[in-house]
Amino acid sequence: MQDLYASRTDRTAAIIARQDPVVYGGGSYAQAIEPAQLSSYERDGFLLLEDVFSEDEVQALLDEIKRMSADPAITVLEEAITEPGSDAVRSIFRVHELSERIGLLARDPRLINVARQILGSEVYMHQSRANMKPGFKGKEFYWHSDFETWHVEDGMPAMRALSCSVLLTDNNACNGPLMLVPGSHQQFISCQGQTPENHYKKSLKKQEYGVPDTLSLQLLVEQGGIQPMTAKAGSVVFFDCNTMHGSNGNISPWPRANVFMVYNSMENTLQPPKYGLKPRPEHIATRKRFQALEPVEAPATAG
Repeated sequence: MQDLYASRTDRTAAIIARQDPVVYGGGSYAQAIEPAQLSSYERDGFLLLEDVFSEDEVQALLDEIKRMSADPAITVLEEAITEPGSDAVRSIFRVHELSERIGLLARDPRLINVARQILGSEVYMHQSRANMKPGFKGKEFYWHSDFETWHVEDGMPAMRALSCSVLLTDNNACNGPLMLVPGSHQQFISCQGQTPENHYKKSLKKQEYGVPDTLSLQLLVEQGGIQPMTAKAGSVVFFDCNTMHGSNGNISPWPRANVFMVYNSMENTLQPPKYGLKPRPEHIATRKRFQALEPVEAPATAG
């Protein structure tokens, strides 16, 4: 079968129209967000929900992330990614399994029912991580579409996944907030360059392959602009797997932290990676245990 979203081949960069829905099943599978919010997500490729979690809930989650970042039993794992040229922890993957508290968060109805409504099915956790961007020295995340990497390196068939970022600190204009390109989810950017083996070992620190070319980026931004996700701690950003996004470095005194979870449809489980690439580790792309997540009605962060 022809690959609808071929990328990292010997051809030049290209912009390919999206072939998949954005909202599946008319958004009727679950009832979590209003029709106007669903329409906004479908149009822009993202949705910001403010004041989802209370101050106490946020503090408990932030304390847990700080504990994990300082735990030698966790920082020695491959799941812990350090900043380029530093031993400061940049990300911790598989946090929903390494932490019982984050595991409950992953099943919180306020999050999972939004994913079920948009994706039109039961969902599982493709990837989870905690992202830290410390004050003064937090590095940038360059522009990228997650689906491009998940499609090529993980074998994700279709654009039927979304990311959920739970803000654990205030995100302001100065501390490197997530930036999204409205409408960019409707175009797939086919990238140049063939992927080396074990690319993930470098790309999680600084991505070099699967990076869109500057002309394509310029065209997307000229059409849709750039929207920074500035919001208070406790807010949540949902965005489509193909929405172009990135973030600046943080030279402000204010740290930025979030829990980042990727919900994938149970009808969109992974196939073999493209071009004979070896599958990435399980903590980066769930492949062995496709288990639907059940909503947990109890508050995820109580206690």
